[in-house]
Amino acid sequence: MMRHFLDDDDLSRSELLTLIERSVELKSELRQGKRPDILKNRVLGMIFSKASTRTRTSFEAGMAQMGGHAINLTPNDTQLGRGEPLTDTAKVLSEMVDAVMIRNDSQTDQIAFADNASVPVINGLSDLLHPCQMLADVQTIIELRGAIDGAKVAWIGDGCNMCNSWIKIAAKMGCELTIACPEGYDPNAKILTTAQELAPGKIQIVRNPEDAAKNADVVMTDVWASMGQESEAQARMKAFNGYCVDDRLMKGAHPDAIFLHCLPAHRGEEVSASVIDGEQSVVWQQAGNRLHAQKALLELLLT
Repeated sequence: MMRHFLDDDDLSRSELLTLIERSVELKSELRQGKRPDILKNRVLGMIFSKASTRTRTSFEAGMAQMGGHAINLTPNDTQLGRGEPLTDTAKVLSEMVDAVMIRNDSQTDQIAFADNASVPVINGLSDLLHPCQMLADVQTIIELRGAIDGAKVAWIGDGCNMCNSWIKIAAKMGCELTIACPEGYDPNAKILTTAQELAPGKIQIVRNPEDAAKNADVVMTDVWASMGQESEAQARMKAFNGYCVDDRLMKGAHPDAIFLHCLPAHRGEEVSASVIDGEQSVVWQQAGNRLHAQKALLELLLT
């Protein structure tokens, strides 16, 4: 059956773990110089309404390494920029490509796109979720800790799409997740409530970053003003004062704790330079795993 990957819930726990195992295998094969033509002659259409470095590069490189091809589509280069409905574009692209990756402002629009597509559709980031980043995050934690079950995870900062996805992952994978965010910047209430019902006592919100980071195995953050929120930057800088992940905060975490950030990072704002460039930071391994995890995802959806 054709499958989409629009939501972290589109993969079961067992499917996610199997995908990560395959991602690790593909990573090892690539380092040995092996590039099997798993997706030979397959084409991925990529729709970007927002800027991208890691998502575009990992999908494009991944398709090339597996013998396929990726086409980058932006509103400025396509009829989307002249008002063609997204649903019409879904029907047209389904006649020409084998899968579509879309990054835009609206989870609702992505669902509508998928409903009108006859090929797999992948969420490359929306206003609500970032499930592809979660694949890399889970892989990085498993590579470094051996397992993700029981990990104590601290999220420091905005209750953004990344935070929403992590709430879903924590409930599914058996993590203990503590979110530290100022009032008014909480994650999606429906996602939080559903996850708390699935994993009672495992997911909570606090206002003090030190409470979240205490004895944490994993400490994470993201920029305070995401794409499209530039006009709120000054207000957010004021609201998030005291939420920077710095050396003081990391000292409260477990001595072997790792630091994750989906990038790009603003040193001196949500994270200090000493942390992101320090020994506990694994953000470059995390970023690199986007390539391998998405290759495993493409293989799953297209073969």
